[in-house]
Amino acid sequence: MAIKKRTKKATRKGTKASKARKTAPAKTAKPKGDKPKKLSALDAVVQVLAASKEPMNAKEMIDAMAAKGLWKSPGGKTPWATLYSAIIREVAAKGKEARFKKTERGKFATNR
Repeated sequence: MAIKKRTKKATRKGTKASKARKTAPAKTAKPKGDKPKKLSALDAVVQVLAASKEPMNAKEMIDAMAAKGLWKSPGGKTPWATLYSAIIREVAAKGKEARFKKTERGKFATNR
């Protein structure tokens, strides 16, 4: 069996700790256009459910959001499943503080 010799690795004279750090120039604020901020699907659902007097399922919510022009799917095949999942996650995480409440199987209403 061959015995391996340990060799010392070459050390750098200028390590990161010893080098002076360069500071990045301050960024200037860009003027924002007159574009309104895009609503998230959940924010749009809150508006749709507030306008509706009865609970809706996820597919009805997606259709209502598209009809009102509040939100449209970025091209996914099942936006209603994604919306349903997001609403369930919010209800599970926030409990009584959630913006939604489940009224019956698959139907939601605003919590306020």
